[in-house]
Amino acid sequence: MILRWFGRKKPEDDARKPETPDRSDQSALPQAAPAVADDAATTAEVAASEAKVVSEAEPTSVAFSHPIDTVPAPQPTANVAVAEPIIDEPPPTKKGWFFRLKEGLAKSSSKLTEGISGIFTKRKLDDAALEELEELLITADLGPTTAAKVTAELARTRFGKEVTAEEVKGFLAAEIAKTISPIAQPLVIDPARKPHVILLVGVNGTGKTTTIGKLARQFRAEGKSVMLAAGDTFRAAAVSQLKIWGERTGCEVIARDTGADAAGLAFDAVERARAQGVDVLLIDTAGRLQNKAGLMDELRKIVRVIKKVDESAPHTTLLTLDATTGQNAHSQVEIFRDMVNVNGLILTKLDGSARGGVLVALAEKFKLPVHAIGVGEGVYDLRPFDADAFAKSLMGLNAD
Repeated sequence: MILRWFGRKKPEDDARKPETPDRSDQSALPQAAPAVADDAATTAEVAASEAKVVSEAEPTSVAFSHPIDTVPAPQPTANVAVAEPIIDEPPPTKKGWFFRLKEGLAKSSSKLTEGISGIFTKRKLDDAALEELEELLITADLGPTTAAKVTAELARTRFGKEVTAEEVKGFLAAEIAKTISPIAQPLVIDPARKPHVILLVGVNGTGKTTTIGKLARQFRAEGKSVMLAAGDTFRAAAVSQLKIWGERTGCEVIARDTGADAAGLAFDAVERARAQGVDVLLIDTAGRLQNKAGLMDELRKIVRVIKKVDESAPHTTLLTLDATTGQNAHSQVEIFRDMVNVNGLILTKLDGSARGGVLVALAEKFKLPVHAIGVGEGVYDLRPFDADAFAKSLMGLNAD
C-alpha cells in the first residue's frame, strides 16, 4: 500500500525534506527505446505501477519520513563484527576459482580457440592469416580496436614465421591481460564513511538484485555491517528477492510497497544507516529503459536526495552488465554514464554467454574499473576481477 499524507506539513519538516520533482510533464519527455533487455515483469505491470505513482504523487509539502517497511536483520548489523554471514549454501571446496572461471568462460573460449586452431595449423603468419584472426576477434566481441591492436603487435613480432595455435593463444592472452589489467581494481570500502553508500544501477535483468546479495555476503564475511535498500520499487519481485537476501546474509532491509517513491526510500535508508553506524549501504534501483527519460529523472533524483544526507554520497556507483548482451553492453554503459556518475562495472552471467570477450572491448573503450565478475548463480560465484586469470581462461589456457 502506498501511504499518503493528508494533513498540512509541519514547519519542522522543511528542514529535512528532500525535493520532489514535478511529474506532471513526464509525458512530454522523449521516449527513447534502446535495444537492451528488460526484466521479466510485463509491460502492463510496469505501466500500471507508474500510472499509479503519478496519479497519487505527493504534493511538495510531503516529507519522506512517512512509515517504511523495514525487515530487521536476524541479528544486529550495526557495529558488529561477523565472521561469516548467514548463508544456506556451503562454500565451494572441490573446485578452485580459476577452474570455475575457466569452466564458466568455456562458451566464449571455445569460439576463440576453435577459430584460432582452424587458422593456424602449420602455417606462416601472413596477411591472410592476420586478417582472419582480426575478424575472429571482432566476432568474439573483443571489439575492432582491440582486434586491430593485438594483430598488429603479433605481426610486428612474428610476421613471416611459422606459428602454432598454442603460441597464438598464449600471445593473445598476454596482450589481453595488458589491456584489461589497468581496469582490474578491487572494490574498496572507505572505513571513514558510515555508511559507505553503494548505488547499483543497470537494466532490469542484468542481475542487480542478486549482485547486491552476493556483495552483502562478501562484506559480512569481512566483518562489516551491511544494510540493503530495495529501491527498485516498481517490481514487487525485486523487493521480495532483496528481502530474501537480507534473511540469508543477516542484513536489515529497507523496503516499501510496490510503486512507492524510490528517492524517498533511499533518503530514509541513508539516514537510518547513518544513525546506526552501518559500514555499507547497498541501494538497488530500477532499470526500466523502455522509458529512458523517466528512468534518468528518477536516478538523478535519487542521487540528489542522497546528497541531502551526505554530500559525498553515493560513494560508489556500480553498473551491472549482462555478458550475454554482447555489444549492447556498450550502449548500456553510455546510457547510464549519462544518467549518473558510474565509476565501476560488474559483469554478470559470463557462464551463460559466448560473448565474454566484450569485457575486453569495454575496458578498451571506457576505461572504467571492473570490480567483479560473475560466473554462476551461487552466492560464491561473484569474485574480484583478476585480469591475468580472465585472459588465460578466455583463451582456454591453464594457470601457471
